[in-house]
Amino acid sequence: MIQLLFLVLFAEGAAALLLMVRIGPLRELAMRGVDQAKDGKGPATVKTLACTLLVIFISSVASILKIQNRGLKLGTVSPMDQVLWRTHLLEASLIGYILFLAFVIDRLHHYHRKLIILKKTTNTSREEVEKLQLELQRKDDKSSKEIKKLRGELANLSEQMKKLKSEMEEHERRRLDAEAHVNALQKQSEELLLEYGRLLEDNQTLQTQVLSLRS
Repeated sequence: MIQLLFLVLFAEGAAALLLMVRIGPLRELAMRGVDQAKDGKGPATVKTLACTLLVIFISSVASILKIQNRGLKLGTVSPMDQVLWRTHLLEASLIGYILFLAFVIDRLHHYHRKLIILKKTTNTSREEVEKLQLELQRKDDKSSKEIKKLRGELANLSEQMKKLKSEMEEHERRRLDAEAHVNALQKQSEELLLEYGRLLEDNQTLQTQVLSLRS
């Protein structure tokens, strides 16, 4: 019984060590072993063994207390009781360590599983972030091209507006020149009309003088 408990304790210690320290592929093997122990009929078997060990542990503790009480009553402990006391104490200690290591292995396995899931989730999130970054970069590039295109169109429109403004100023200058020319022609026409009227008066005066001379 003691040899079997030592064997189980060493096996659990090795499993716990492999789960705590990464030694090549041995951690994966330990994880697979614990997975198999938790799949199918494994949990029922483990619970049965744990209950059996717990009963043995309680029995050993009870035997230790009984031997101690007997020694207190008699005032001395016989060699046989001493051997039994040490045997039960060793069994109880080994069973206690075995149960504790089983709990530690279960927690380590649980946290390693959570860590693996978190790593997968992190990798997935990282891939999604990279995809989003690429998509954002594409949109930024597209936006930059559109902005450059709009800037070019705006520059063309500004150039056209400047050209139209220059043409409007030229038309306005021509209109003003034409108005000035028309005003000058009107003034010249008025002067010609006045000159024409004066010439008519002079002609009338001459005709009057000619008629008076003939008579």
